[in-house]
Amino acid sequence: MANEIPDLVAHARTGTGKGAARQARRDGMVPGVVYGGGADPLAIQIPFNDLLKKLKAGRFRATLWNLKVEGQEDVRVICRDVQRDVVKDLPTHLDLMRLRRTSKVNLFIPVVFEGVDGSPGDKKGGVLTTVRTEVELRVTAGDIPESITVDCSKMEIGDTVTISDVTLPEGAKAVIERDFVLANMQAPSGLASQADDDEVEETVVTEQKADTAEG
Repeated sequence: MANEIPDLVAHARTGTGKGAARQARRDGMVPGVVYGGGADPLAIQIPFNDLLKKLKAGRFRATLWNLKVEGQEDVRVICRDVQRDVVKDLPTHLDLMRLRRTSKVNLFIPVVFEGVDGSPGDKKGGVLTTVRTEVELRVTAGDIPESITVDCSKMEIGDTVTISDVTLPEGAKAVIERDFVLANMQAPSGLASQADDDEVEETVVTEQKADTAEG
């Protein structure tokens, strides 16, 4: 399970409306609002540089955050929207939703592939090709897995591992209902090229025999 939920530090914002939002931006802040969770909406603002750094790091909207606002109790939130300037593509406003520990939420969870080195396919020169490095799961806010693990120690060349082959953490469920592929063990490029050449040669010979029969 995840060891720590990252902090998102914000400040309470006095005043609402477009005027207050413009003032926040002039002060180097990005205005936002926190809603849901059975409490009144809370107007906040986050330092522009701090938010931009987190956005550039990726997965901002897929991360559960521990929101810290001075004078308020910490609360778990997830970002529901980030509005951006249509010209500069920079954040101008964000919406955060409070979550209870029992709330269900969709998050992208990293996939870790273990046991590749030394597997039967690896010993034969095979290469593990990953199709998905993260999977969208529906999880409980108070019990979010840090990652899901795929055991590749028995994979042979040509084997494929799908989501049904993985034991998901208790309470977690894949958002996509079909049995999608996570990775496959492919043959070495040299063997694959040789196999393609053999197929071409066989096709040519067959065509020559057909021409002879017609003549």
